[in-house]
Amino acid sequence: MMKKRVMCVFGTRPELVKLAPVVHAVAKSELLEPIVVLTAQHREMVDQMLVWFDIKPDHDLDLMRHGQTLSELTARVLTSMDKLLAEARPDLVLVQGDTVTVMATALAAFYHKVPVGHVEAGLRTNDRYNPFPEEMSRRQTGKLASMHFAPTSLAVENLRKEGIVDDVYLTGNTVIDALMDTASRLDQSMVDKSLFGGADFEKYKVLLVTAHRRENWGDNMSSIALALRQIADQYPDTQILYPIHKNPVVRESIEPVFEGHPRLIRVEPLDYVPFVYAMQRCHFVLTDSGGIQEEAPSLGKPVLVLRTNTERPEAVAAGAAKLIGTEKEGIVEAASCLLDSQEAYDKMAFAVNPFGDGQASKKIVDAIEAFFCLKK
Repeated sequence: MMKKRVMCVFGTRPELVKLAPVVHAVAKSELLEPIVVLTAQHREMVDQMLVWFDIKPDHDLDLMRHGQTLSELTARVLTSMDKLLAEARPDLVLVQGDTVTVMATALAAFYHKVPVGHVEAGLRTNDRYNPFPEEMSRRQTGKLASMHFAPTSLAVENLRKEGIVDDVYLTGNTVIDALMDTASRLDQSMVDKSLFGGADFEKYKVLLVTAHRRENWGDNMSSIALALRQIADQYPDTQILYPIHKNPVVRESIEPVFEGHPRLIRVEPLDYVPFVYAMQRCHFVLTDSGGIQEEAPSLGKPVLVLRTNTERPEAVAAGAAKLIGTEKEGIVEAASCLLDSQEAYDKMAFAVNPFGDGQASKKIVDAIEAFFCLKK
């Protein structure tokens, strides 16, 4: 029996991390074979992850261009995938999440009448501009997809409310699969400690920060920076480690505020493995990222979310994460609560992670195999 060809497409580091365990699960299947496609929407952040997860792209489209607009990137992904789909003729296209790569690839596959499987389907904030452009990217992908791999029961319900009820599968989130694999293989000798810019996880309570989303550019980012400086000033036993995004808009808001403070540590963006190491050893996390809201609770780390809403409310409902917005006073208050109260800290640290048990990739492959068998 000829194997069905599953084209796994990713462009950013989070997509690669979350699709990597699925690629390996597809490769182990007796019914399926993977075709791995990299759009390189984020070139620098992807390459080392390919090595860590032992994935070799069959096609590297190399679409990253400095300063490109969302429209330019969308057009480039769409036209490149259009050509590749015509040549490779896969039986299914698999995408993950809510990036431009995901939406444009799903549209190209639709034009070729190739079914699309959407990993991490059903996340919603119901605010089309927050996060931007991700909210509309995942909604559009949901309308184009033929298979929907939802990480939580809430995501399933979100899809149902939009009339998407066929071929919806509750799988858990593949980021837990990847995280558990990485944590099991990671030891201190693998990590260059100089990457952390002097952050001392033994001597200090290190607060790990990531903030870069478009909706936080400008005043919000400046407010975040000022809050972090006040926290460092108030708590001399605390260091703040900020792997800062390369985007100059982000750096212009953060760097002047951090300048000259010995416990406000800026470092270059961390690759996935040292970032997991930092998450394992930090005190808690402040972030506007989506994926970190899933990862940190799996490691027992409270998450303060630097946003006004989230497409992952399950973490908030479970008590593992808290929405704190971007106002300086609110950030300082929320961080101070965790630094001052062991009870408040433990309540978040020991909350049950709602994002799965590390078996999401197997469930996705089982569903794809059944999908093709049923279509005979």
